[in-house]
Amino acid sequence: MEIIETGIEGLLIIKPKIFGDSRGYFCETYNKKRYQDAGIMQEFCQDNLSCSTYGVIRGLHYQLHPESQSKLVSVVEGKVFDVAVDLRKDSPTFGKWHGVILDAESKTQFLIPQGFAHGFLVLSDFAEFAYKCTDFYHPNDEGGLAYNDPEIGVEWPIPEGMELIMSEKDQKWGGLS
Repeated sequence: MEIIETGIEGLLIIKPKIFGDSRGYFCETYNKKRYQDAGIMQEFCQDNLSCSTYGVIRGLHYQLHPESQSKLVSVVEGKVFDVAVDLRKDSPTFGKWHGVILDAESKTQFLIPQGFAHGFLVLSDFAEFAYKCTDFYHPNDEGGLAYNDPEIGVEWPIPEGMELIMSEKDQKWGGLS
């Protein structure tokens, strides 16, 4: 497994080893000991799976302290542009974002620590998206940011002609300020 630092403390890109042959492939999507040996100490308690179609933006979502979640995310089918925004007020990278392409072919994972907002844009016809979370979802502690907040300045790779699809809730989030 290869771990790539993003320049934002704790926010990591993980590339698992893929073993393939004429029958197909095999890879470990999570091995607690291997991840702990690499310094990844999060304890996951819930796995989620979502399916979205081309042009869907989900996020930018977060859980408020003390119910905040770390997430280990990946794409099972399709391709997305995945984004995390540092919301840790004492962090030197507060308000900074990092984005990465996640797709079924590479099996790349994104480790998003507590204190980040998270969202993604679907770039394929559809995408199945997997989340490992360190805390359960608490609807009363949910927050969000506008995907296009100019203060954050996420550079979404929106192809010409793509019609964005968002939930009503995601259309109403405010900005970082």
